[in-house]
Amino acid sequence: MQPAPDVLWRPALRENAVSHMARYMDWLADYGYGRFRNYTELHNWSITEPSAFWWSVWEFAGLVADQPWVAINNGRSMPATRWLPKARLNFARNLLRPVLKRPDDTPAVIAFSETRPRISRSRAELLADVGALEAWLRAQGVNSGDRIAGLISNGYEALVGMLAATSLGAIWSSASPDFGVEATLDRFGQIGPKILIAVNGYGYGGKRVSRLDMLTTLTQRLPSLKRILVVNQLPEAGSVRRDRRFVAWEAALTAHRGAEPSFTPHPADHPVYILYSSGTTGKPKCIVHGAGGLLLNHAKELLLHGDIGPNDRLLYYTTCGWMMWNWQASALLTGASLVTYDGSPNYPDLDALWQTVADENVTHFGTSARFLAACRKAELTPADRYDFSRMRVVFSTGSPLLPEDYDWFYDRVSRNALLGSIAGGTDICGCFVGCNPLLPVRRGEIQCRMLGVNVVAYDEEGQITDERGELVCRQPLPSMPIGFWNDVNETQYRKAYFETFPGVWAHGDFVRFTPHGGAIIYGRSDATLNPGGVRIGTAEIYRQVETVDEIADSLVVGRPIEGDVEITLLVIPAPGANLNEPLTQRLRQRIRDNASPRHVPKHIVAVDEIPYTRSGKKMELAVTRLFNGDGTTDNRAAMANPDSLEHIAERLRDAGLVVS
Repeated sequence: MQPAPDVLWRPALRENAVSHMARYMDWLADYGYGRFRNYTELHNWSITEPSAFWWSVWEFAGLVADQPWVAINNGRSMPATRWLPKARLNFARNLLRPVLKRPDDTPAVIAFSETRPRISRSRAELLADVGALEAWLRAQGVNSGDRIAGLISNGYEALVGMLAATSLGAIWSSASPDFGVEATLDRFGQIGPKILIAVNGYGYGGKRVSRLDMLTTLTQRLPSLKRILVVNQLPEAGSVRRDRRFVAWEAALTAHRGAEPSFTPHPADHPVYILYSSGTTGKPKCIVHGAGGLLLNHAKELLLHGDIGPNDRLLYYTTCGWMMWNWQASALLTGASLVTYDGSPNYPDLDALWQTVADENVTHFGTSARFLAACRKAELTPADRYDFSRMRVVFSTGSPLLPEDYDWFYDRVSRNALLGSIAGGTDICGCFVGCNPLLPVRRGEIQCRMLGVNVVAYDEEGQITDERGELVCRQPLPSMPIGFWNDVNETQYRKAYFETFPGVWAHGDFVRFTPHGGAIIYGRSDATLNPGGVRIGTAEIYRQVETVDEIADSLVVGRPIEGDVEITLLVIPAPGANLNEPLTQRLRQRIRDNASPRHVPKHIVAVDEIPYTRSGKKMELAVTRLFNGDGTTDNRAAMANPDSLEHIAERLRDAGLVVS
């Protein structure tokens, strides 16, 4: 029997290989929970018996606590839920448990960078470096609860820094080294770090940028800093020697070689990470995550849904300013090796990441929907050039994955790998919906709700709908924040997620759940347009525009006019293409035919750049403000390309669309 046309991949267990999800279901049967016939039954059990479910995740993943927990949670509703009450545990110890069991020469981390040769460090070396760095931190007076900040690239040192900090009970927070001074201060200035671990420079797209002057500025404007530990990532940049607050990475580790990690136990809700919202409308919110909750949720997502385990290799293209860095770091708890990649995803060309995946025998590759779309538009055929026989899963996140990108992947990359679109956010440092090795991959759909996640679509009245609606979560999740930093009485935390539907987490995305349990994400609900009073999600327009070969990128915004909204479409023409009248009419007709007449833009304007946040999200609201001449009020430090606003404002003025 042939699969349905929309089914692009079905589970096919390789010889002597069984997914961790399948093993988990057998394990549940052995423990007397019965044999679940399918994933739907398993998921229903996970949300109707949450205590039993989360206990099973803890036990199946082999997580450890110095003082056992007496209950999964304190029984309170959101947002007052606290997980694993009375337990005492250590985050780093759990991540390094496979390393502790076998501290041998198995590669733990393999790091690639545009600025230095490939680095490979074994499990034994990783454990030794974590111990040495923790001892150095203690020698600087770092105590439990102090903040350690990383202005650092996605590489080996970032992982060692995080593990050493969390081993002693300090709180880790990181940003990408391409952040400017103000963007860095907007984040670290709120949390007062005692130690900054920073690279002396970085490379991106063939450009090499020193950061030493910026580090000097930070010592003057961050009064909490006691030391800056400098990683010599850009050899030609040198290091600062005249200021005793600057210490070389190698010197710090050498001074304490032989020390072992303490793995100091703390309560399960002890803060382990501070992450940041995008900060597009002001200073970023400082989102605090607890150790026990993250361990529970990441174990479920990486081991069961991601099917990552010992002998696997995970490469997730990310920066240290994105929550996917924290997510991939937790893959250490599965026993997998991490392959990190620091640099541009398209330097020297779009093949660079695919070649690394093949050369390093990567089994699990994570990237963005934007990267996959770029590969499709460039008509790449990686399968013709590289051996992907070991690659089992490709994760995609950051924005909705278009149906055409599914087609391209299974035609040009791999017919055997699971293409796992996942969606969640920094807020939960994880996923609401995602992939599953036991389910088919359907064109244009995320496979399923994640285990333990009671997520549905709400209409405007707060009722469950089978149509597109607000993505809401109706039960506590372990990785929901324990709060925001310096948020008195949880005022901002409650306002951020629980104001729209009291007692229910509203995430700010539009979603529709399909009859067979899949999910389709339509983009941010706060990016909604309302022409003629009809709510329209911008993703529905992107879906039509970004499959047109002549369009390289686009942005959809609403122009306020006389109490209504006019849809305005900004496009970057592909190389060799021009936004002429025939192309403009074809775009409008395509949107009319495949979305609706309400979706057709009133204005279509060609631009050279689209503004993005540093985490790769389009900044629709920033451009919307330009229509009223107040674009300067945006937090430009949050932008990857802030100069794009001036360019867009000029183009909009030329079209008569901006109030000067």
